[in-house]
Amino acid sequence: MKILLFGANGQVGWELRRSLAPLGEVVALGSGGQEGLAGNFLDPQAVAATVEKVRPALVVNAAAYTAVDKAESEPEVARTVNALAPGAIAQAARRIGAPIVHYSTDYVFDGSGERPWREDDATGPLSVYGRTKLEGEQRIAAAQPLHLILRTSWVYAARGGNFARTMLRLARERERLTVIDDQFGAPTGADLLADVTAHAVRLLLRDPALAGVYHVAAAGVSTWNGYARFVVGKAQQMGEVVKAGPDQIDPVATSAFPTAARRPHNSRLDTERFRTAFGLVLPPWERGVARMLQEILERS
Repeated sequence: MKILLFGANGQVGWELRRSLAPLGEVVALGSGGQEGLAGNFLDPQAVAATVEKVRPALVVNAAAYTAVDKAESEPEVARTVNALAPGAIAQAARRIGAPIVHYSTDYVFDGSGERPWREDDATGPLSVYGRTKLEGEQRIAAAQPLHLILRTSWVYAARGGNFARTMLRLARERERLTVIDDQFGAPTGADLLADVTAHAVRLLLRDPALAGVYHVAAAGVSTWNGYARFVVGKAQQMGEVVKAGPDQIDPVATSAFPTAARRPHNSRLDTERFRTAFGLVLPPWERGVARMLQEILERS
């Protein structure tokens, strides 16, 4: 089986290269493309043409415009990457009979309340990023019924920059930190997303009735403050020397750090539908973060 992967150099895309490899030949494209194949989502028709040229048995899209604040001043760029291009590749996938996997976000909701969001809850994005991701979902669903749209939140990876690295750096440099404590979600590893994608794809190919929108996130809930405290405390247990320990990380409201784009306060996702449909367990967020930290600290 041939698999066409877009966004292969991003956090999730990099892990998908590994997790999808046992399923077949993976044609992995970053934004630069390769050998006459386009990977730049600023050109929707070119990436759609690439789908028809490669003619894969499966299309996986991990490409996205994720600069949430910058999207407020670049709405058309964000829309092209997050909505128009995914819609175009979904149309091409339908023409060649290939299912498509696409990643979306809790930002399609308005972040209200305290209950975890279910797949059939009313959407209400607060930002350009959220609106363009929702439009991308809608275009894919309309173009190719045989799809898996996986909404997730608070994605991290050991590779590249992330929240944990930033907190560790600041904890080494400063005596005290302030971190937002009124946004709730579950830190979710790119490796976990990639692994469950590979499992889900195998079942989808056997049973097309499994197509649809699903929520996928690590189990449990935290705030950014709780996440930071866990990271610094776990790093200390691993022998890392810091100036600011967990007790020196103070809670603060979102309003203390104004941003161009509004953030949802409630990013909790109800994953029951996904776990039931695909027979998978989503482990506690702490387990994945601890593993990522160990990898980071062993490399440093």
